[in-house]
Amino acid sequence: MTEPPNPPLSLSGLIHEFIHNRFATKTEKLAEDDPAYLKLQAQFDPPTWLADAARRVSQLQVVTHSLKAVHPDAKGTNLYVDPGQLDRGTLVGSHCLPNDFQGDVVGNAAALDVYKFLKLEWRGRSLLERALANDDELIEALSKDRNEAVAWVSAFAQIVEPKGEPSSHARGKQVYWLTGDEPTSNDSYRLLAPLYATALTHPLHARLSEARFGEHAKAGRKARRDGAAFDGEYSDYLNLAVQKLGGTKPQNISQLNSERGGQNYLLASLPPHWQSREIYPPMREAFRTFKRRPEVWKTLAELKRFLETDPDRNMHTRDLRDDFTAMLVDELMLFSFDMYTLAPGWTADEKCELVVEEQFWLDPGRAHRDADFDQARRHSDWHEVIADRAAGWLNRELSYKSSLSMGDPEHAYWEQQIGKVVQAFKRQMDDLQDALRDDEQLEGEPA
Repeated sequence: MTEPPNPPLSLSGLIHEFIHNRFATKTEKLAEDDPAYLKLQAQFDPPTWLADAARRVSQLQVVTHSLKAVHPDAKGTNLYVDPGQLDRGTLVGSHCLPNDFQGDVVGNAAALDVYKFLKLEWRGRSLLERALANDDELIEALSKDRNEAVAWVSAFAQIVEPKGEPSSHARGKQVYWLTGDEPTSNDSYRLLAPLYATALTHPLHARLSEARFGEHAKAGRKARRDGAAFDGEYSDYLNLAVQKLGGTKPQNISQLNSERGGQNYLLASLPPHWQSREIYPPMREAFRTFKRRPEVWKTLAELKRFLETDPDRNMHTRDLRDDFTAMLVDELMLFSFDMYTLAPGWTADEKCELVVEEQFWLDPGRAHRDADFDQARRHSDWHEVIADRAAGWLNRELSYKSSLSMGDPEHAYWEQQIGKVVQAFKRQMDDLQDALRDDEQLEGEPA
């Protein structure tokens, strides 16, 4: 096995080694007497190359937030902001980056070798960090002429500074942000020009790539498919989108974008997927219609399966039974709200065969147009009847084609659990009806 090369013994040696390696790469296919070889030899003489690098560094800028990722033709201000200077918000942002975060580079792609030079590390600090600190060791290593070296260090340190006056561009995004109290006044707005958080995007891309393609993640997914045990955890990020920046020339956007091949992950930001369905009034039996709801028959089947195992009578059994019951009661409330979307008065249809208490429950809006219905509903304890009918329905469903034998104790339990919720629901509905009635009376009074 070939021994790894010894690291340079000095900072000056590190610098000269970098320049020599660049020269070797450029001339590996050239003969030493080739004029092109001799020209490159002069260019890569360390003082000459360093002077040229100090000149070309003005074509680059190290940034944390870039504009070209917003639009490749946008020309305006890019920013370098130390994450430690940002407000520590509660959301994920650039302020979450560690101290050793990696900045991005924008500008002339032909000058990127200068940034690679500044990324060289000596004793735990990069040359860029040393340049920003006006480090004496770096000054001494660059040139025997201190004034020349100081000028070069100053030029290298300018790589983090914006070029020219702060500006946006017609191809950049702009947002009017309300800062005052008067939305109709132009003076109440601040015009913002959002930039791309490129320093944050890069570690995010690395983490998501590892979660998608890493060996550990692959092993976890295989174990899941095979139903096998797996030591550890893995993450899935569903509905990811990939945004390609820069097309066939990702280096024109930035250095880090080029390293990712232009790939930038977009996390899913989607609204809930609602399954729209037509709502029909239950004209004969309310609980038969209620059972057709997918979550109802699914929960009912799971509760039935659980009880048929004759579970031990302990706290775990009671908790699980109560969870299933609560899920059914929640669905009962959702069923009620679905019925309230129907046109009020549907229970007055001659085809409606619901018992009157179920009419009071499912068609409260009818009370606004039917005084007799309103009066009867007000004096009815319909919530008690609904709880009793719901408990009877649940007993019958659990006993149907089953070894279970649901009797009075079970009926009493279901009735108690359902009754508490339905009674509170009735109280809220009555308060709402009274409030609406008061509003109507106020509107009808003469001014």
